[in-house]
Parts: sequence; structure tokens; C-alpha cells
Amino acid sequence: MRVPEKEVLGLVVGQAPRASVSSTRFQETPAARPEVCCNETAQSAGKPGAELSGDELPKDWPAWKRALDIGCIILALPILIPLVLVIAAVIFVVSPGPVLYLHPRVGHRGRLFICFKFRTMKVKAEVDTHRMYLKELMRSNQPMVKMDANGPKGDPRLIPLGGLLRSTGLDELPQLLNVLGGQMSLVGPRPCLPYEYENYLPEQKRRFETWPGLTGLWQVSGKNKTTFAEMIDLDLEYIRTQSFRTDIWIMLRTLPALITQVRETRAQRLRQRQAQAEKAASTRSSQSPRSVVEVPGTKGAGRVRAAELARYR
Repeated sequence: MRVPEKEVLGLVVGQAPRASVSSTRFQETPAARPEVCCNETAQSAGKPGAELSGDELPKDWPAWKRALDIGCIILALPILIPLVLVIAAVIFVVSPGPVLYLHPRVGHRGRLFICFKFRTMKVKAEVDTHRMYLKELMRSNQPMVKMDANGPKGDPRLIPLGGLLRSTGLDELPQLLNVLGGQMSLVGPRPCLPYEYENYLPEQKRRFETWPGLTGLWQVSGKNKTTFAEMIDLDLEYIRTQSFRTDIWIMLRTLPALITQVRETRAQRLRQRQAQAEKAASTRSSQSPRSVVEVPGTKGAGRVRAAELARYR
């Protein structure tokens, strides 16, 4: 049974005044109550502002999917509990601020819900850059690569070890609470940000016809090599073909996909660092003063370039 929203917020970050979803900075205490996005899909979702809880799941939630989610979480508890405690302790030590990051996300049928994550960015980190970057990805044919994977030093907004948590997906472990609460499933399309949802076309909003998940067909199909349009196609393909067998297949492919993703990210960052070092060395070489020497017997001629020594030989 899901804990009421106000109690959850109080346990994690304390009570806070109502915050705007469109704020230009991450709010570590987002207390904005979830509302339904204004669109044709959301209007058919039911009562505006209502959330899905474990006791009031919609009738079209497949029984096999719910059973698979709960069963997998219970089986993984012996590993999950110590892992979550270690990650929480590390974040508490390396960065001042709350351990968990709560943020509104768009889920099933356009419903907004509070999504849980481990905080991997500095408190009140700037988000306008990410908003513009995401908007550009949606309009272009560029691969859906995270901002922290670009550049030799990654995203400066990240806390120590934040990049590792993000690349391995460990920062999303608290979303198991969303799975237990009925807002998410283990397998499904990723929940998007409200300002991302605003730029979706009607056809693209069909990806919200199922529950968002921690992993999905897109994540195990070359996540960082696909474009936004390809991501949408993969999400719609999952909706058409989802089954117990499909979810098991995706779960089994998730860990190998994560390992491949981490290796590729490290290799790319190493190449970027090497290229930056070579560029810096080339710049220093071109800016260094030319060597000059004094040619014996020239007296008044004084100093000439080393390259001109040949004519005195």
C-alpha cells in the first residue's frame, strides 16, 4: 500500500511550499501535487490530479505484469537492500543535501507522478541547458546521448561518482518504490519530463498507453545509438507486443546492455580526453617562441633564427 504523497515528502525532505514544475532549477523539495497533463490522452485517464496506487490500479493493468513486478522485487531484496544503503551513504558523504531527488514525471495516460531517484547532481543545479539540449535532440537525428556523456569531463553539475551512478542506472533504484506504488512497472517506456511531454506530437503520445518502466525495449536496443524518433518507434513496438515472455526477455538483456553502455561511455570519454590533450599540446607548441641563436662572427648581426643557420655552414 502506497504512503500518501505528503508523508513521503516529509520523510525524505521535509514539508515544503508548493513549487512550480517549470522552475529553471532543480527543486530538492518538490511538493507540487501531481496533476494530469492537458491532452486528449490524459482526459481519458480518469479523475484529474488522481494518482495510481497499489489499492486502486486501473482495470486494464495486466495481472501477469503486476505479479512479475512484485515477484522480481521480492526475490531481489537481499541484494537491493544493502546496495541501496551503500549508495545512500556515499551520496550523503560526498555531497551536502538530500539523498533522494523527487521530481514530477509523466506516466501512464499522461498522468503526472512523483518519481524517486538517487540525487546525482548538486543542489539547485541549473536545468535550462538540459531543457535546450533535450529539445534539440527531439528535433534532430542525433543519438539520444546524455549530457554527462559529452565532453572529457562530463557534466559539471554532477556530484562525485554521480556519472557512474547514472551510466550504470543505479540512480534509478529508488523507482522501485514507484513500481510498488503502481505508478511504474519494471518494464516499459521511460517516464518523460513535463517540458519534454509538451513537445510531443499526438502520435508520439501513444507511448503513454502503457506504464513507464525502469528498463524497456529501447534501453536494450542500443539506447545511446538511437534517435528520438527511433526511441518512439521502439516504445510503440513494445506496446504492440508486450507479454510476459517479452518482459522476461528484456529483463535478461538489461544487465548486458548496461555493461556495454558503460564500456562505450568510458571509451568515448577516453578518446575525448586524448583528443583534448593532443589539441592542448599542439596549441602550446604553436604558441611557443621560435628558437634563436647568436651566430659566431656576426657581431652586429646579433641573433638570427635557428632555421637560418644553414646558410652559414
